[in-house]
Amino acid sequence: MNHEYIKNVVKKNTQSILKEVIEIRRWIHQHPELSFNEKNTSSYVCSVLKKYNIPFENNIGGDGVVALIQCRNPQSQVIGIRADMDALPIQEKNEISYKSINKGVMHACGHDVHTAIALGVAIVLNSLKGKLFGTIKLIFQPAEEKLPGGASIMIKDGVLMNPKIDKMFALHVYPEFEVGYVGFRSGQYMAACDELYITIKGKGGHAALPEKVNNPITAAAETILLIKKNILDFAKKLNSNKYVLEFGDFHAYGASNVIPEKAFLQGTLRTLDEHFRNEVHKLLIEQTKQIENKYSISCNLEIKKGYPTLYNDPTLTEKCKIISRYFLDTDSVRDLDIRMASEDFSYFSQECPSCFFRLGVANKKKGITHLVHTPNFNIDEKSLELGVGLMSYIVISNLLNLRII
Repeated sequence: MNHEYIKNVVKKNTQSILKEVIEIRRWIHQHPELSFNEKNTSSYVCSVLKKYNIPFENNIGGDGVVALIQCRNPQSQVIGIRADMDALPIQEKNEISYKSINKGVMHACGHDVHTAIALGVAIVLNSLKGKLFGTIKLIFQPAEEKLPGGASIMIKDGVLMNPKIDKMFALHVYPEFEVGYVGFRSGQYMAACDELYITIKGKGGHAALPEKVNNPITAAAETILLIKKNILDFAKKLNSNKYVLEFGDFHAYGASNVIPEKAFLQGTLRTLDEHFRNEVHKLLIEQTKQIENKYSISCNLEIKKGYPTLYNDPTLTEKCKIISRYFLDTDSVRDLDIRMASEDFSYFSQECPSCFFRLGVANKKKGITHLVHTPNFNIDEKSLELGVGLMSYIVISNLLNLRII
């Protein structure tokens, strides 16, 4: 089979199931479930796989599902496709027929899109398995949005083995691009993330008696300023300016004339270099000790180490860019900048050659412009057709080791 033939077959087969893929996406969107609670979504995924007689195992890493499509000579190569299934704790504001029916829960990050596309790819590839070589392993993953991340749990449960995955692919919605465009970045793409929790315990009392209290709010405020300044200085010294250290929560339950006993801080650390990340962890411990000694208070720091950096294999990613230019057109394939957000597909990217790319879903003319993690996020459903077609084409091209000159 040559590229032109495969391209036409994939587009035709994708078009024939597009209505069903849209229905799948809308059902999942209407029935969102939070991280580590995706039972109904998982059951729905299984029902679609059963309908098309695609073998699968469920309850992997929690509510995870793994489907296998074995083609001719199935041991020759194994390609993995990952789709995340969880939603976010956001109340949806879209007035659409398939609006979330679960109060305070919404697919505001496009995981409904990812899962629907992966199921569409499964249907397309399953129909062509007699003409392909190797095995396709589709991983429907829970809990991307919450540490420790469903990817890490599924990997511990052996999802990369039996059969061993040789290459991994995933896509993610990208409202920064209009529908019809896709984006790639070779090498380092997304940041490692850590959650910071600081509890400062002083001595509460009447605000008019400062000699009898030890104000944890004062210590907490200085903690933020000290940490940010010293880590900025450290980053400049190492020429590592690409990082994020921010505090998003600061609360202490006092009043205008009441000094509370405790103050609480929550923050995030995003880094692109593991050495820098580890050194910053040490600095954070040192800085909190300084505050503790200066104010004679208790300053407890908890660092929840999160996802590693997401690394796109340069050779594989460049090949996918070339394939995408042929399937779409040259102008539709864009280069991406480094992104300081995090993504637990990074665990897969650390284990085997991987390519994680972006799918444009916006449509300014239709007013579909809202970013992810917002209550009005939505997509142009034309992106479902492009996502199913392109991912199917990328997988087939890799299975058959086709080259485009």
